[in-house]
Amino acid sequence: MSDLTKLTLKGAVDGLKAKDFSSQEITRAFLSNIEAANPALNAYVEVTADKALDMARASDARIASGEAGALEGAPLGIKDLFCTDGVQTSAGSNMLRGFVPPYESTVTANLWRDGAVMLGKLNMDEFAMGSSNETSAFGPVKNPWKSKSSNADLTPGGSSGGSASAVAGDLCLAATASDTGGSIRQPAAFTGTVGIKPTYGRASRFGMVAFASSLDQAGPITKTVEDAAVLLRSMCSFDPKDSTSLDIETPDWTQALGKGVKGLRIGVPREYVVDGMPTEIQALWDQGVQWLRDAGAEIVDISLPHTKYALPTYYIVAPAEASSNLARYDGMRFGHRAEGAKSLTDLYESSRAEGFGKEVQRRLTIGAYVLSAGFYDAYYVKALKVRRRIAQDFDNVWGQVDAILTPSTPSAAFALGDKQIDPVTMYLNDVFTVTANLAGLPGISVPAGMDSGGLPLGLQVIGKALDEATVFQVADALEQAAGFTPRPDKWW
Repeated sequence: MSDLTKLTLKGAVDGLKAKDFSSQEITRAFLSNIEAANPALNAYVEVTADKALDMARASDARIASGEAGALEGAPLGIKDLFCTDGVQTSAGSNMLRGFVPPYESTVTANLWRDGAVMLGKLNMDEFAMGSSNETSAFGPVKNPWKSKSSNADLTPGGSSGGSASAVAGDLCLAATASDTGGSIRQPAAFTGTVGIKPTYGRASRFGMVAFASSLDQAGPITKTVEDAAVLLRSMCSFDPKDSTSLDIETPDWTQALGKGVKGLRIGVPREYVVDGMPTEIQALWDQGVQWLRDAGAEIVDISLPHTKYALPTYYIVAPAEASSNLARYDGMRFGHRAEGAKSLTDLYESSRAEGFGKEVQRRLTIGAYVLSAGFYDAYYVKALKVRRRIAQDFDNVWGQVDAILTPSTPSAAFALGDKQIDPVTMYLNDVFTVTANLAGLPGISVPAGMDSGGLPLGLQVIGKALDEATVFQVADALEQAAGFTPRPDKWW
């Protein structure tokens, strides 16, 4: 039954509905894989085996009675950022270690409504702050891929590193993830998987542990573009419990697949050629342009002139919002409470010092600084103005193009520990992805090639707000042209 774990989500759902195998069989196959691999990969922080088998039995009964949902019986992994009723939700932090929500996030509730099975909670950077999954209180996640030239353990990217590693290592059919500055697309590129961040407001943030509320957005990491279209549809919905949720219909994005790109205009932004970009990344980008041109798309040179301000803008706005959101975790109202405090102030300080890791403390300090009296106008207000300029850049080019093609990341996966010592170098990993978050646009990463070390590289497609259909259409064309089939060698 182990081959069942190599199925795509769509293939598994079709097989379950055709009764080629049962949900209990495929669930047991994934639980077996997790038991064998998780001690090495550390992708799961909690495996809910009993709950998974109970959900699988219920799915088998619904399939037998002809009442199957869109994801009926499909075993999924859930990023530990999504609150799950009765199952620990820690956001990768000691601050929330042991927290068991008495309610369900809207995204996961939608998945259970459609019949999905929860295998467990997936590791992540603490409060989604990180680009390498090394800031988790539960330890780093390892990438299933290894370089040909080194046996070093590689990062799967962050903050959805557990989700990406689990999908690439066949520890679930697909996984939920979240993206604040690239945390779906960057790990997808590092692991040879597909990851999409939809338009801001498409998926409810109710029940997602907040990092930066104007940037956070849920999305899936999957094995194929089709799987991403299938899973994203189930995840998204209007939610009156989220004031930023968009009251719009959720389309069937699989209808956009297979249409080709003939007649579409694809923008190539000249500002995305960054200093020191590896030749392999440039070559892959050029190849992507050629694939789309060969498929009948018109390639248009475009300018997004405020791109160079995106990273510094992001690293003012995101920490400021994090500083505000995480203020509630003070040991009195929410979160870890330190023992032995001698005063109320000592309790606050000790609880936050013990509960938060160094990267979270660094970002909260930055956030408190840029929001403080005397610096609010100089940094935060100015950053908001630049953010608007960045969004206007995109608005200005949509009349010229239907979608934009860029690399997903400035490099392939790097070794654990390589960039942890220099936060600025780590932040540069998000250079191609943060603009979509600042502008609230959909973006997808598709595996499109390998570097000289045999590691996967991704291409990113950015689309207009609420035009995920064109994003999927272009991503499907890239996937077909790239024919990416390599899989990581099993070393665990």
